[in-house]
Amino acid sequence: MNGIGRKLVGQWNTKTVVGVALGAILMAIMMVYIQIPIFTQVQFSLAPVVIVIVGALFGPLPAAIAACFGNFLADMIGGWGFWFDWTIGHFFCGFITGLLPVYGARVGEGVFTNKQAATFAVLAFVAPLIAFCGITPLFTMMWYQGELEIGMVQGVIAGVKDGLMAAIIGVPLLKMMAKKNRLKTNLTEE
Repeated sequence: MNGIGRKLVGQWNTKTVVGVALGAILMAIMMVYIQIPIFTQVQFSLAPVVIVIVGALFGPLPAAIAACFGNFLADMIGGWGFWFDWTIGHFFCGFITGLLPVYGARVGEGVFTNKQAATFAVLAFVAPLIAFCGITPLFTMMWYQGELEIGMVQGVIAGVKDGLMAAIIGVPLLKMMAKKNRLKTNLTEE
């Protein structure tokens, strides 16, 4: 597999599998038990930050899988029924949010520059908008014959609040993680 493909798929080992599983479980718990309802099927929670961490440490595909299974588990635990439209939306949101290694950020090794932080902030804000305003409403219409207008309102609210959470909390968190890891590896910031 070439360099970009390897960055998209990530390096799969025991640490990655455990990270994805813990990310999915933590995301589900936050979505169900640590949240404030905002709109129909939309809650304010810190769950998007979990995907930021998984993406930073393991890459886009692990972040996508953690987000996908995290949403699925939240639906199961919460008793909300299975909303596969949102599960697929979370997959794409996690994938886009986790693109950090593709543009050179290696938070686990202490590399997260200001330029990478700005790129991440934009992607973290845009990812849920693409996922929840574009992908999720289309699947809602196809599978559940839901109304596009309601799906779009849910998507906009979910996309904006998740994007803001990921960008506002994610950038300082990733900076902190990179600094901690940089100190462990004796790297210096250029």
